[in-house]
Amino acid sequence: MSDASKLRIAIIGAGIAGLTAAIALKDEPGVDVQIYEKTSELREVGATIALGPNGMRTLERLGVTDALEESVAFRNESRHPMIYRHYMTDEVVSFDTHSDSVEPQHHTARFFRPHLQQTLARHIDPSTLHLGKAFQACIFDDELQKLVVTFTDGSTELAHILLGADGIHSPVRQFFVPTSKTRVTGWTTFRSVFPTSHVEHVPNLPREAVHIWGPDRTLFVTPLAQNLYSVVGSHQEDPNEPQETAQHQAASWDSTGSVEDLREFYKGWSPLVRSIVDATPYTKVYPNSAADGLETWVLGNGRVTLAGDAAHAHGGAYAAGGSLAADDGWAFAQAVKQLLARDGSASRPSSTVDGGEIAEALKLYEKTRKPHTDRVQQTVQRRNEVMVRRIGKVELDEELRSRMSNRPDLRWIHEHDVVYAFSEALKVSTL
Repeated sequence: MSDASKLRIAIIGAGIAGLTAAIALKDEPGVDVQIYEKTSELREVGATIALGPNGMRTLERLGVTDALEESVAFRNESRHPMIYRHYMTDEVVSFDTHSDSVEPQHHTARFFRPHLQQTLARHIDPSTLHLGKAFQACIFDDELQKLVVTFTDGSTELAHILLGADGIHSPVRQFFVPTSKTRVTGWTTFRSVFPTSHVEHVPNLPREAVHIWGPDRTLFVTPLAQNLYSVVGSHQEDPNEPQETAQHQAASWDSTGSVEDLREFYKGWSPLVRSIVDATPYTKVYPNSAADGLETWVLGNGRVTLAGDAAHAHGGAYAAGGSLAADDGWAFAQAVKQLLARDGSASRPSSTVDGGEIAEALKLYEKTRKPHTDRVQQTVQRRNEVMVRRIGKVELDEELRSRMSNRPDLRWIHEHDVVYAFSEALKVSTL
């Protein structure tokens, strides 16, 4: 099939959602996928990212099996997704578990963000990735029957479908839904990744992913692949305080932080925690943000949709954001494949696909994903509201231990079955 007769899909953003969507469609003969990334080099920022069983299964389903290998993915030897320790005694108070049906290669894994992004990028054709392309606008041309996508450098591209996978502050989402602006949640993290040699001297250094809880803040530590170690401190402030709001809004996704501030936050904690924090060589600060859920993901004349944080800016989904993005990318690709196979052929020419059918395909994708991500967003929002209400309140040790031991079971998030969800959505689709 010639390129002119293919369904052209423009993906904005080369994060997990954008790359997984492109990987899922790369062998589809009737599709021409082009990825547009605003940065001048493919360099993921941040520290760690976790993929639960759902995300790991999706990577395997896409053939990205190298991301499941120990050279990239770190899994707890205990097989617990997360272990929770007390901030003063270092004792294990509780831990998460996988369902019995989860196979070892799909156990929750932690990644250094650049490692995962680089692994995903190896599975796409480099010629389809266009760097230095920041989204500016998108209109539908009635004569061409295509979207005209404009970038801030003045260039334009044509597409039949636009997928906005451009992050929590998504310009694509805000262009089509101007009222959908992010807001600070008051939850701030201090994130560091560095060679393990910096903390190797610490007695009883945790060798698994451990979440250490105190009354008003937490500390997450984990080894990573390739002899790296990560330290992530977190604390809650009142997002309604003008001083805090201004401070959060002034910071970017990955601003340079102060290790002195980080150490001050944990000065009253156990000697083990203080030793780890004292050995942390640097930190980046991230002010967490969120946005309300959208009424629909089908935008722009029924030819535009969203994925990942652009679609569901949840503001901290229990370390599930990476898996949610991967499942979005997979589900979007399945809807496109269903569209092209509608008449029973292996792949239809784009000239035979009308706008109504494209809209139906995007509705199929939305039906597969949005009910689940809406529930995730609502759950996170309620959690965040509880955290804000707890600010300034004294918590007794027994109350802390009870909170650690009575966490909600979130396996419905981490082990969500996107394949089943797609099959159920397909039953009521008109495609």
